[in-house]
Amino acid sequence: MTLSHPREIAPLLLDWYDRHRRDLPWRSGPGLPADPYRVWLSEVMLQQTTVATVGPYFARFLARWPTVKALAAAPLDDVLAEWAGLGYYARARNLHACARAVAEVHDGVFPDTEDGLRDLPGIGAYTAAAVAAIAFDRVATVVDGNVERVVARLFAVEEPMPGAKPRLKELAATLTPDRRPGDFAQAMMDLGATVCVPRNPRCLACPLRPHCRASAMGIAEDLPARSPKKARPTRHGLAFVLARPDGAALIRRRPPEGLLGGMGEFPSTPWREGLGWTLDEALAHAPAPGDWTLLQSQVEHVFTHFRLLLAVAVAETTSPPPGIWARPAELDDHALPTVMRKVAATALGLSPKRGRPRKA
Repeated sequence: MTLSHPREIAPLLLDWYDRHRRDLPWRSGPGLPADPYRVWLSEVMLQQTTVATVGPYFARFLARWPTVKALAAAPLDDVLAEWAGLGYYARARNLHACARAVAEVHDGVFPDTEDGLRDLPGIGAYTAAAVAAIAFDRVATVVDGNVERVVARLFAVEEPMPGAKPRLKELAATLTPDRRPGDFAQAMMDLGATVCVPRNPRCLACPLRPHCRASAMGIAEDLPARSPKKARPTRHGLAFVLARPDGAALIRRRPPEGLLGGMGEFPSTPWREGLGWTLDEALAHAPAPGDWTLLQSQVEHVFTHFRLLLAVAVAETTSPPPGIWARPAELDDHALPTVMRKVAATALGLSPKRGRPRKA
């Protein structure tokens, strides 16, 4: 399972990277120093999210908060609102906590070692390695999903994921060079994203093909192997959209910890497995008495570990209870996650992407 000359990999890959590197908004130009703030911000955003999705969010964050001190000074609610739609919302809370630590403890300067970065809130092993390598050119082994795929194929590791992860990181470490480790980390990511792709890998265009065991064995597309996925359970809930005569709807803030912590939502029942909620039994969770009407359309949303089906009930009130009221055009200011944007689309006719009215 070892390569006869693992140190031959880095020169080949770096030469390829110098010719084929992707132009990404958080990357510095060839030969230019990296901005640690941009590197860190992009790495947090890119976790579990695609480059295409992250691009506009990264641009908006950078325009609004151009430095880590600016981000640290921002209210958490503003950060959550700008993050809405990116998912995995604990990342946004951790992002803000980390920015505050860098600003307050380190005077706005990121630590330049893996250990120093790991001491910051919300930074785990992967992010610490990525920032250390890419921003400070420290020798660090950076392993994301793209890198795991490249290494699994290069060494023909047939053990299924996720059990193979520790072994793949060990093997990746044997390839990490002392020279240009940051560029090497990005080169591995680019290779996995553009050449060593999950389906129909472009092996003929790969600079590492002469060293790739999976390619030689004809099993590249089968790797990395995956353990059978467990079926996602389905949970059911019912969301209440209560509107005032001026069109403003009642929203509330979720608890700061847990799923979608600190985000806005339309009041709803608990989300439970088993049977869906009837309107009669759900009314015990309604935000106010009213002539509630159950809509025919349901909202479906898939989280990492379960699928959610939300029924939607609507009502109008001329005696609004205390709470947070937002007109349709104002919903973007209240950090609604994607599932609640879908509720807004169903009940209020808004775009499920961000809180804009749909075009006629």
